[in-house]
Amino acid sequence: MLYYLHYLTDWNDWTKAFNVFQYLTFRSVAAGLTSFLLSLLFGNFVIRKLISLKVGQPIRTKEEVNRLHELHGGKAGTPTMGGVLIIGAVVISTLLWAHPENPLVLLLLFSILYLGALGFVDDFLKVSKKKSDGLSGRLKLVAQFVLAGIVTYVMLTTPGLSEKATSVYAPFFKDAVLPSLGVFAFFFYALVIVGASNAVNLTDGLDGLAAGCFTTVAFAYGILCYVGGNVITAGYLQIPFVSLTAEVSVVCMALVGASVGFLWFNCHPAKVFMGDTGSLALGGIIGIIAISCKQELLLVIIGGIFVLEAL
Repeated sequence: MLYYLHYLTDWNDWTKAFNVFQYLTFRSVAAGLTSFLLSLLFGNFVIRKLISLKVGQPIRTKEEVNRLHELHGGKAGTPTMGGVLIIGAVVISTLLWAHPENPLVLLLLFSILYLGALGFVDDFLKVSKKKSDGLSGRLKLVAQFVLAGIVTYVMLTTPGLSEKATSVYAPFFKDAVLPSLGVFAFFFYALVIVGASNAVNLTDGLDGLAAGCFTTVAFAYGILCYVGGNVITAGYLQIPFVSLTAEVSVVCMALVGASVGFLWFNCHPAKVFMGDTGSLALGGIIGIIAISCKQELLLVIIGGIFVLEAL
């Protein structure tokens, strides 16, 4: 919303300062700072609210995982669903600083809310039943595949995205290694989105592990979206140019700021866990961001920790 303030620069001299709101670098940094401050300001409130709702993390029994229970049994009862703090900070920050008419920004906002809701239901079932079993794995996969279908439709039908939507690029190669996936584009997108979402979900569990790793991945993709959305830098660095992805760097920095702010409460000893509410949403959205800037294969390297955890 604040993007539109730069249109006021023609009114009179004192409004010329609003011109800064059109610059992507300024809005990206501002989005990161905003989400970081929102996480810090509302962190304790969210934690107290989660404690009052008695949504403590269930820990698997000693009979199930003997050594793991000895190491982490003391964390039983630590509030989970802390992902609502990250998602809330990201959504508010993005709405404030990103261009509201960019289709990728809207898709990412929808996706993080969609996967956040899916994870929230999963967490709620776990804490209500006081067990580590929530939604069935099959149901979560179906919901994730539905999202992959929506992402595929948007990518294939949106001008500025459809031209390279079915192409696959590899690091250090100037041209696409696969010029067109054709009808297999959906399956490729589903592999990236579902794989990333569940890989981050598997990485979550220890104090700050998922949030800390995700911060570096989101920051790296923020840079890739910024340079890949500029025709000059993309051509110079020989990476795919997709004009609409430049604005995604605002979302990436909002993710970085929110994750760092969450780490203040999540690092050892953790006061809150992000739960599936956060991990499914963060993993899925980074997969969609990788698709948006055509750097899907690079996610295996940048998100190497997530890949190793999944393996």
